[in-house]
Amino acid sequence: MVVLDATIINIALPSAQQALHFSDASRSWVVTSYALAFGGLLLLGGRISDLFGRKWTFIAGLIGFSAASALGGSAQDFHLLVAARALQGAFGAILAPAALSLLTTTFTDGKERGKAFAIFGAISGGGAAVGLLLGGVLSQYLSWRWCMYVNLFFAIPAAIAALTLVHNVRSATHPHLDIPGTLFGSLGLLSLVYGFAKAESNGWGDQTTLLFLGAGVALLVAFGVWINNAKQPLLPPRVVMDRNRGGSYLTILLAGLGIFGVFLFLTYYMQQNLGFSQVKTGFAFVVMPISIVSSSMIAQTKLLPKYGPRPLLLFGMTMSGLGMIYLAQLTPDSTYLANVMPALIMFGIGFGNIFATAINTATLGVEPKDAGVASALVNTCQQVGGAAGTALLSTIALNANKSYLTTNASPQMAKQCLQPLVGPMNDVCAAGAVHGYTVSFWVSAGIFAVGAVVAAITVLPGKQAMPGHGDAAAAGAH
Repeated sequence: MVVLDATIINIALPSAQQALHFSDASRSWVVTSYALAFGGLLLLGGRISDLFGRKWTFIAGLIGFSAASALGGSAQDFHLLVAARALQGAFGAILAPAALSLLTTTFTDGKERGKAFAIFGAISGGGAAVGLLLGGVLSQYLSWRWCMYVNLFFAIPAAIAALTLVHNVRSATHPHLDIPGTLFGSLGLLSLVYGFAKAESNGWGDQTTLLFLGAGVALLVAFGVWINNAKQPLLPPRVVMDRNRGGSYLTILLAGLGIFGVFLFLTYYMQQNLGFSQVKTGFAFVVMPISIVSSSMIAQTKLLPKYGPRPLLLFGMTMSGLGMIYLAQLTPDSTYLANVMPALIMFGIGFGNIFATAINTATLGVEPKDAGVASALVNTCQQVGGAAGTALLSTIALNANKSYLTTNASPQMAKQCLQPLVGPMNDVCAAGAVHGYTVSFWVSAGIFAVGAVVAAITVLPGKQAMPGHGDAAAAGAH
């Protein structure tokens, strides 16, 4: 529900903008308000589930998230829609780590854990693509409002199942919330996410961008100092100091940094260059989640117990990087079947190995009392990586497009090409846009190459990374 919502709203935005009459300048706040609340409150949400019980935290998150979705779907003005999106983000920050920590503490047997994380990894990696498909269908055949209401159909059955099947377990007899750590961590993440959002719209040299990015880094440094000295910190250092878990968190961050080039630019390419409708674009992405599900099931149930996480992470990063290199060969005359679909399959195989393996390893050996905040850190890495990747790759694509147009088009034509698209693209504009996309794909390929190196250096080889071996076992004993 949380992953799907991150992309489904992008499909609904044009229709919502037309219905509620808000400007292009205001439109970004529909996305930013959610990202700020979600990214800023994740660590707090994870710790709440540890302290007060995962079952009731999960149910509260479900109810709040779905109620905020219903509020947004019924919004009659822009301000109410933005407020509802912020509420969605806040309750999503409670819901996401509670769900993952329930999975972590429920499935402890290696074989069953592998199956559970295969499914969870498939949802994490493929939910965004499903959101594009569902958003296209709902927007085209019903209304943009159903892109918000659809969460009710997931939340109600999930809440009923949780009430009847899940036992409430809390890790603290006398709950104590680390207030200074919460302020440092939440404000630091909020500043960082907002800084990346401003970088996307205003550029990296903008004063506001630099101010918030600098403040975010400073607050997170203060957060790091605090948790190393506090008696009951928001994020216990033992969670991240384990070699395999730390490497997995970095891997998730880098994968989030590189992945958004796929959804962002391929959506534009298929609609503007290939002439696909919203629904057809959504269906075009379906091969990726199918590949993710199948590859993650094989990786978690067959390969991870035998070989450990490192070769799977290396393979996943390599396959994803090769997919980016394949996409970097796109031209305005490329076709979906020959030039896009093979890359989507490569991404599916790559992400199926990366996300399920990294999430499994990132929560392996964690004490039950830390399961919530460890799970929140997984979501935080995805969120921060995604925000940074969207800003970075968008800036690179735009600058590459401008550079191409400066060389190959008249000043008047270049200005026209950089305006919001109205009608079909002419050949010059199409060539400039595709050049921007391909440059960003090359950068994404480089990010995945760095991810492969990080995985090779930080994650222990073979079964040393599994329970009962090496650092992971030692960390779990403390």
